[in-house]
Amino acid sequence: MTIEATLFDMDGLLIDSEILWHEAEVEIFGALGVDLDEATDRSTKGLFVAEVVDYWYGRYPWSGPSKPQVVDMLLARVGELVEIKGHLLPGALRAIEMTSSRGPVALASSTPLALIERCLAHFGLGERFISLHSAEFEPYGKPHPGVFLSAAAALGVAPDCCLVFEDSSAGVLAAKSARMTVVAVPTASDRVLPAFALADLVLESLEDLSEEWLDELFATSHA
Repeated sequence: MTIEATLFDMDGLLIDSEILWHEAEVEIFGALGVDLDEATDRSTKGLFVAEVVDYWYGRYPWSGPSKPQVVDMLLARVGELVEIKGHLLPGALRAIEMTSSRGPVALASSTPLALIERCLAHFGLGERFISLHSAEFEPYGKPHPGVFLSAAAALGVAPDCCLVFEDSSAGVLAAKSARMTVVAVPTASDRVLPAFALADLVLESLEDLSEEWLDELFATSHA
């Protein structure tokens, strides 16, 4: 097997936006009457934003804004929060630079494309990726491998020749289902989840990614 391309997730991997999604959800759903104590458990982590809205509406039906309007409210608020106080996670830019020097790099995220573009533009990362892919255009989200397979196809690279960087268990499952090599960067609280045992490499931070490991991984394709 030769690794020829790299695919990155975004939220929680490159950008510290997972906590901002949570903040936006608590703020908006709380105003709609959702039990905030229940909302703080992040039981909806990894779902499409429309699925999150469906989840809470099913438990706490509200009057007022429609579900599509609430989706728009959430996306707008997350974008605002990223621009106000979002940060690139440690080692994110370095990891993009290290992998892009070895082959094409694409982004594959569950986040809607408009918000992906907004976040990347804010950090000046838009031009770093050859292509951007959102699971909003796939029949199923992660842990289904669809968004990763679409990204690989757009690059013209076979799935088993792709390296994936992920922070979530659903993302790791999706990438391994696509027969891709996976680097997982879970939070400390998520590290115990069984899915991370499937990753080819588990790091505490992208700062720990080594040139030597990448050299070995990409060696055949550079031969």
